[in-house]
Amino acid sequence: MPRLRHVLPAAAALIFAACAPDTTRDVPRHTVADFYRNNEFYGASFSPDRRRLLVTSNLSGVFNAYVIPVAGGDPEPLTRSTTDAVFAVSFFRNDDRILYSSDQGGNELAHIYVRAPDGSVRDLTPGERHTASFVGWSGDDRSFWLTTNERDQRFFDYYEYRTDGYARTMVYRNTPGFGPGPVARHGWHIALTRSNTTSDQDIFLYDRRTGSTTHLTPHEGAIAFTPQDFTPDGTALLFTSDEGREFAALWRYDIASGAKTALLSPAWDVVGAGYSRSGRYLTVWINEEARIVSRVYDAATMAEVPMSGLPTGLVRGLTFSRDDSVVAFYNTDGSTPDDLWAGRVGQPPVRLTNALSAAIRREDLVAPTHVRFRSYDSLQVPGLLYQPHQASRRHPAPAVVRVHGGPGGQAQVGYSALVQAMVNAGYVVFDINNRGSSGYGKTFYRMDDRRHGEADLGDVVASKRMLAATGYVDSTRIGILGGSYGGFMVLAALTLQPRAFSVGVDFFGVSNWLRTLTSIPPYWESFRRAFYDELGDPATDSARLRRISPLFNADSIRVPLLVEQGANDPRVLQVESDEIVAAARRNGVPVEYIVFPDEGHGFVKKANEIRGYAAAIAFLDQHLRGAAR
Repeated sequence: MPRLRHVLPAAAALIFAACAPDTTRDVPRHTVADFYRNNEFYGASFSPDRRRLLVTSNLSGVFNAYVIPVAGGDPEPLTRSTTDAVFAVSFFRNDDRILYSSDQGGNELAHIYVRAPDGSVRDLTPGERHTASFVGWSGDDRSFWLTTNERDQRFFDYYEYRTDGYARTMVYRNTPGFGPGPVARHGWHIALTRSNTTSDQDIFLYDRRTGSTTHLTPHEGAIAFTPQDFTPDGTALLFTSDEGREFAALWRYDIASGAKTALLSPAWDVVGAGYSRSGRYLTVWINEEARIVSRVYDAATMAEVPMSGLPTGLVRGLTFSRDDSVVAFYNTDGSTPDDLWAGRVGQPPVRLTNALSAAIRREDLVAPTHVRFRSYDSLQVPGLLYQPHQASRRHPAPAVVRVHGGPGGQAQVGYSALVQAMVNAGYVVFDINNRGSSGYGKTFYRMDDRRHGEADLGDVVASKRMLAATGYVDSTRIGILGGSYGGFMVLAALTLQPRAFSVGVDFFGVSNWLRTLTSIPPYWESFRRAFYDELGDPATDSARLRRISPLFNADSIRVPLLVEQGANDPRVLQVESDEIVAAARRNGVPVEYIVFPDEGHGFVKKANEIRGYAAAIAFLDQHLRGAAR
């Protein structure tokens, strides 16, 4: 087995968990609705006068755009949608107009809108059956770039929009089918990608002046090259690459000479990098032990810039004002919702939000512990372990293994209302990063290729031994829960390993890979080849895909199952859940099914999250809490 960096010996992980103090503490039992009296905030764009921050929040119960004074004060709503979620993008550079994104009922066909200071709104990408994304601002602030697939649903073309009047020009017609990347501030160069597999990607550079496209990353073998940002003067492109190493490093490509220079090679993946507007600072995001952390560097010297007065916990989402005088970021320890902070550079920042409900005490919530365990083949598998205050060796608790989406996602340190609600209700939660998860090196990431529902499921089942070894988990009461690919893993566990878990909770999970892989949205076309390479091509690998598809093994389901599904989901169609529910019910086991008519692939409305997650915990209380096997 490959040796991964920063590996805590498996025995040590188990000892650490099992030697926790054998004491319990009662905490008030909160409802899921209580946890949704908390609020979510994310994103931060400074107003031109640096006095306000544009953010997205669900304060109203539906995500909308708000502004928050940098000096402190109540959030002010700029949009008031009561139906479709609104996601703030950016202030305009020289006035109080904003850009935001919104789709229709979760169908993922997002349009980009501009809101004027008088409250009037204009759809910049009108039409049906296409989706649009914001790319960036020009260096002179007179234009910005969007991508849309309106010409061809399979591919995204680039358009430049003038800030004065919104006249637009197509600047790149994407007939080759590249994936989108950043645009240089001067607008001459566009970075494009081609996904060969999910772990092998190339970068191409388009020159608008000549109309030529240059392949920047010819290579052999599986190497992931990903563009990040152009230098402010547009003479170089920053990109990440895992060439010759397990983890992605940060590189610089000089456009004139073609020279490549390594800038930063940490012992974990660099997952992003971007320059401040002035170009003085370079912020780099690094995935350290399932924690996305922000580090700031002097762009000229690559010397790390110390940030004074930061709060304890995880600092992320860091952004600078236009003149680099003010900085904003989010902070959490993984037990509380992210709070927004801001302050002048060099001075202690101030917390601007209090996302946690006053009805919930911070000390009653639980931050995760990063642990590893030896799986069925001795591979060390990581994850985040949450121990309720009520659980001890004297009072062992039921447990839930939570499987992230993807494939290729990662359970990370960060607030989850569902996790905290389950832990508050007395459930141990293990947020597993089974093989195939990102963040632990490319070897680990590839270990489940063409082995989905088998190799990775083995890790999920093996985690039960680790949970039992803690001493505070009742090994006869362990359930499994997950969404999207994690939902598939729930169904796979109940059909391919039917004796492993006592109960399953599936949120919009795949039940029939043959259908899902032939019905993926057309705008995923540039990624289709890579997706098929990892999961299997339904035209040539149908036997294996049928073997692992829960629908065709549904007669093995022998434990209670809850399924929740969005009616507008374009990725996992509702029929996937309809059919697995019907098949499971024929086995005579308890099956509950909830369809949300105004949601897509995941919840974006508080009311639906409360209903869906309250149903999940009630289901666990009924079928797992007292259901020893």
